[in-house]
Amino acid sequence: MTGRADVPPPEDTRLSSPSQRYGARLGRPTTAEALQQRVVERELATLQRGLGDLVADGSVLRAAQQVVAARRRVVAGAGKSYALAHLLSTDLGVGLSQVQLVDAASGRGLDVLTDVRTTDVLVAVSLRRYRPETASLARLFAERGGTVVALTDAADSPVAQVAATVITVPTTSASHVDSATAVVSVAHLLTTLSTASAKGARRRLAEREALSDQLALYTRETP
Repeated sequence: MTGRADVPPPEDTRLSSPSQRYGARLGRPTTAEALQQRVVERELATLQRGLGDLVADGSVLRAAQQVVAARRRVVAGAGKSYALAHLLSTDLGVGLSQVQLVDAASGRGLDVLTDVRTTDVLVAVSLRRYRPETASLARLFAERGGTVVALTDAADSPVAQVAATVITVPTTSASHVDSATAVVSVAHLLTTLSTASAKGARRRLAEREALSDQLALYTRETP
């Protein structure tokens, strides 16, 4: 990718809420076409920068190794981050066993913490504005011997402080809401790397497909 989308301007971290970002980014007169162009350029730049940095630092590769080696894989988040955690856990569960999704705000983290082993991994998804429930779950999980992987947007975010591996993804946006584009792409990358190196993944995928057909879970188009 080339052109104006190569390097996004630095994020103004003072714009910590959607209302502040709306005033700074969308409050001035503009056409829909100009706004669309600005958003698309920023999304392309954020995605390119995010994936490039992660390839260079190797954090996703390390996280995939930890996920594959685990006895149990827990994925957690709260608020908007829970939606991204749900996507990650759903895709991980297709190829790997013992994948559990936890809404950190629901109190179900207590069930997870009661049975933590040193062979367990928690992937904690936490984007600003950071929810304290996720940070508390990650801290206690690590204190009880589990391995924490942080999928976050800042190296100094609360979950990053207790993580063995930190995947830092940019969420820079031209919108009033932070972008999840690079986060979704990184979740996809982590899922692919983990499944590709997991023993039994091919057998599990085949069994799931057969069971899906028996349960008629999906509508298939006829030839």
